[in-house]
Amino acid sequence: MTPVLQSVSEWDGLNQPTATMGTEMYRFLSALFPLNRSLTGDAVRQTLRHIQQVLPELAIIDVPTGTAAFDWVVPDEWNLREAFVVDPDGNRILDSSRNNLHVVGYSEPVDCVLTKEQLNQHLHSLPDQPEAIPYVTSYYKRQWGFCLKHSDRERLPEGRYRVRIDATLQPGALSYGEAILPGREDGEVLLSCYVCHPSMANDSLSGVSVAAYLGQWLRQLDRRYTYRLVFVPETLGAIVYLSRNLERMKQRTIAGFVLTCCGDERTYSFVPSRLGNTLADRVAKYVLLRNADPCIYYSWLDRGSDERQYCSPGVDLPVASIMRSKYREFPEYHTSLDNLCLVTPHGLEGTYTVLKECLSIIESNGSYRTLVTCEPQLGKRGLYPTLSVKGSARSASGMLDVLSFCDGAHDLLQIAEQTALPFASCLDVVSHLQRAGLVARVSSIN
Repeated sequence: MTPVLQSVSEWDGLNQPTATMGTEMYRFLSALFPLNRSLTGDAVRQTLRHIQQVLPELAIIDVPTGTAAFDWVVPDEWNLREAFVVDPDGNRILDSSRNNLHVVGYSEPVDCVLTKEQLNQHLHSLPDQPEAIPYVTSYYKRQWGFCLKHSDRERLPEGRYRVRIDATLQPGALSYGEAILPGREDGEVLLSCYVCHPSMANDSLSGVSVAAYLGQWLRQLDRRYTYRLVFVPETLGAIVYLSRNLERMKQRTIAGFVLTCCGDERTYSFVPSRLGNTLADRVAKYVLLRNADPCIYYSWLDRGSDERQYCSPGVDLPVASIMRSKYREFPEYHTSLDNLCLVTPHGLEGTYTVLKECLSIIESNGSYRTLVTCEPQLGKRGLYPTLSVKGSARSASGMLDVLSFCDGAHDLLQIAEQTALPFASCLDVVSHLQRAGLVARVSSIN
């Protein structure tokens, strides 16, 4: 099977983002920002339905409460109607309708009057970030709480406070989205992101936006590989998904990426798979090393998102993570400062373009072997200068360098690394050599 991308010009065309792509992704993200998502609930399903507008192939799957997934069990579903605190003067000082982060995720229902001292036992703030509201959840222990700016907490007057959380915690379902875009060959590429964070623009929604629009691009391609796009609640959602799909994924997955923290304009970040030498690792490092913007390379020990599940022992999928500012490493992380001012159209488009290039390389990668012994006579095939003068060999040196590694053991990505030629140039060379009958592809799954 010849490569999907046949020439450098085709390659360049596929990797030029449209002028409005970043703006489209930012608008998409902004529409999702107000929804009060959590591990389960109606807001997750509403988010998934919104993704379907960009990616119609997305199926929404509900996994009932009580379903076992390896060492875990799907908990009760949580839905919040309202949550507020009224101060002694009758002012509603905390209100989930003003900011989703004001209420601790998965808070159980409560309706009572408390003293300031009693209320303080249920409040969360950040003394070192006094103007930020923290993002706090309690999925697996029933309790309740509110989050606020530390500067506001310090100004709370003495007196009695009305507290109300109108929520349901009852049997329901954990919902996730899955889009399978079939390819011509058996291999699969995984793209995974998470849909559980409320009002987190960079951590969560930027990955959702980039994944959705990568899916929109992929669905228009003549795909060599199948693409599995997964939109799950973080951690438990990935575990539930693996519990239902692991056998096929272990057999078919050749590469994968977890998409999160894709939207700011700071440096790029890379977290490798646990094994560190998979196709996903290799292609990510190749693209990031040649990117105009710098990149921070973390180790597997710095992991923190769903690569933990996809790379865990017994799963061992070839999954890595490409980000902008890495989760936990940027000051706005898990606070109200991770808002629509932190992410930008330019930041989103940059990450989209990097990942698109990674997928384009994966689509076109493969190993080749020569069909002749020793160097072939390129001149009679119009691939080498017929007049030998000083410097004439230089014009064909790239082709000869690529040909020298066409031994069936080196794939195109390795050849690009060995020769220092752009991957697209190597692809262009082997396409010419194939048409001349000098090389043949020997592997289809990388």
